[in-house]
Amino acid sequence: MTSLIIVSVIAGMLCGYFIMPQNILDNINILSTIFLSFLILSVGIDVGSNKNLIKNLKKSGLKIILIPICIIIGSFAGGIVTALIYGLSFKSSLSIASGFGWYSLSGIMLTNLDGAQVGTTAFLTNIFRELIAVVLIPIIAVKLNHYTTIAPAGATSMDTTLPLISKATSPEIAVVSFLNGVILSSLVPVFISFFYTLKW
Repeated sequence: MTSLIIVSVIAGMLCGYFIMPQNILDNINILSTIFLSFLILSVGIDVGSNKNLIKNLKKSGLKIILIPICIIIGSFAGGIVTALIYGLSFKSSLSIASGFGWYSLSGIMLTNLDGAQVGTTAFLTNIFRELIAVVLIPIIAVKLNHYTTIAPAGATSMDTTLPLISKATSPEIAVVSFLNGVILSSLVPVFISFFYTLKW
């Protein structure tokens, strides 16, 4: 599945650069939203058809909250290491890390707060996070465990990477993935605003 995903991404890039007419490119966001909605609908149907799912989630209890907490800690640790390596301020690097993969919001927020350079860095960082997640999710599902597939997806685990996580894992993981995405997405603007107010 990973090779198919990589080929699809490369084919899409080549089509966008060489083949697609401008009128389609101008409306590509609308088309992406439509197709993504259908994918998420199919995931929802798959999840809803599993009658024992809610019982299994109740048994997990607070363990479900540990996933977004660990993702947050890992993202912030990565932001601190990046700041030390590249000589960035902790304010900027932690604000960028707070995007959790939501490139559109983090890019816009940080452009408004800290200028185009930081905003562009946030946009590219979180786009690459999503692309890396798309490649790694099927590998992680096989090599590690199903819950771990949610980590690279970050906030996108409720939308763009949810169909992939669902296909690579199980309906139970798909629900946990969705909840994780909701939690992280709601925290993106909170953390970006908080870290940007820091003086160090």
